[in-house]
Amino acid sequence: MKAKMVFADEKGVIFDHPSLEMMGREGKDDYQIPGEDLIPLPEGTKFFTLPGRFPVGWDPMEKRRVMVETVDFEGKSVKPQAVSAFLPPGYARTFLPAISLQANCPTLPLWAYAALGWKDGKFVVTGVRVDPANHWDPMHYDDRVLMPLVKSRLQDSNNQLLDHLKQCAMEYHCLAAKNLFYGRWECPLPVSPVCNADCVGCISLQTDGKVPASHDRLNFLPQADEIVEIALSHLETAEEAVVSFGQGCEGEPLLQGSLIEEVIRRIRSETRKGVIHINTNASRPDEVVKLCRAGLNSMRVSINSAREDYYHRYYRPKGYNFSHVKESMKIASNYGIFTSINLLTFPGLTDQADELSSLLQFIEETRLGMVQWKNLNVDPDLYWSLISAHPKDVLGIRRTIREVREAFPRVVLGYFNQPREVIEKVRQNSFFS
Repeated sequence: MKAKMVFADEKGVIFDHPSLEMMGREGKDDYQIPGEDLIPLPEGTKFFTLPGRFPVGWDPMEKRRVMVETVDFEGKSVKPQAVSAFLPPGYARTFLPAISLQANCPTLPLWAYAALGWKDGKFVVTGVRVDPANHWDPMHYDDRVLMPLVKSRLQDSNNQLLDHLKQCAMEYHCLAAKNLFYGRWECPLPVSPVCNADCVGCISLQTDGKVPASHDRLNFLPQADEIVEIALSHLETAEEAVVSFGQGCEGEPLLQGSLIEEVIRRIRSETRKGVIHINTNASRPDEVVKLCRAGLNSMRVSINSAREDYYHRYYRPKGYNFSHVKESMKIASNYGIFTSINLLTFPGLTDQADELSSLLQFIEETRLGMVQWKNLNVDPDLYWSLISAHPKDVLGIRRTIREVREAFPRVVLGYFNQPREVIEKVRQNSFFS
């Protein structure tokens, strides 16, 4: 039995269609869904209606794609809305929702929209689990436990950065910020209120007003003492401790390179424990050199494409270009830093044959240690209009991941930043060492 197309009524109630089968989108083209791409709904998945967008399904009798403008059931005619799923951390989506745009439809908020269907009495989504770690599963984040921990940590504290991270944990539900108060895993150290890129899907600042940012950006420059206080406590006591610069609530951390360099040197003068990590656009190779020499352990660089033109269309960089990104990664690898890319995947672009070829070349040139398969949070049609890509030889996300695994078996494929134990293992086994 094929998965059925689903839709929502005006109130957002979701129904499965009586006859049409589920479809998914790669770029701008709709496809029937291969069985291997359908997985049971993971815990923590969110549902979204897609206003101004009709659902699209497959008619198995007429063997054609059908845009659904009305659905008749229970004695009334309903104007349906398309619906989608937002997968939890650790999963890469493999298809976008199949939709047809109505006139003057609104731009969608910054989420990663995946195709959703109904099969054997259950919801199914198009995705693949890319990281077995369960650190980010909802079962680990109970705000009833968290609230007294936050209150205790902030008692008698005059640390402005800690106050900011309380907001991140309690209002924006940032899981990394929650880890700080739980005293475990990866802890954020936001430092930069400014940026040198204007990313289409920036979650902390939207300059063109098409969609609201997901949350407010850091609006002050933390003091070195404030950062060191938080970082030292976490590295000394937390399980699988990682402290990371470059968060969703800030701009580009390399613009505060001197501050970060001072902080890293002060931390490493006190402890060798844990991992000091930076999430960055890698725009400033000279700053990367300073941080590597200071004691940085790990660096993750965000890219949406391994091809320069597509990279520039999304990131809209100011004062740097894609060659600086590659240079920074090569520098970090030469210093023995564990390097990753935060690959913002998008079905129809990431899985093009030409894109895969460029990605494999990028991995070899930069000698990176890990690929993180992250879903790009953006309105699919907005992104596609800006990228202006021409989909050809689309392989599928699953096959693309397999091809990378086969080409570089010792490169880690996953979703999350890695603790020291994994980093050391990769260093010992890497064929690039």
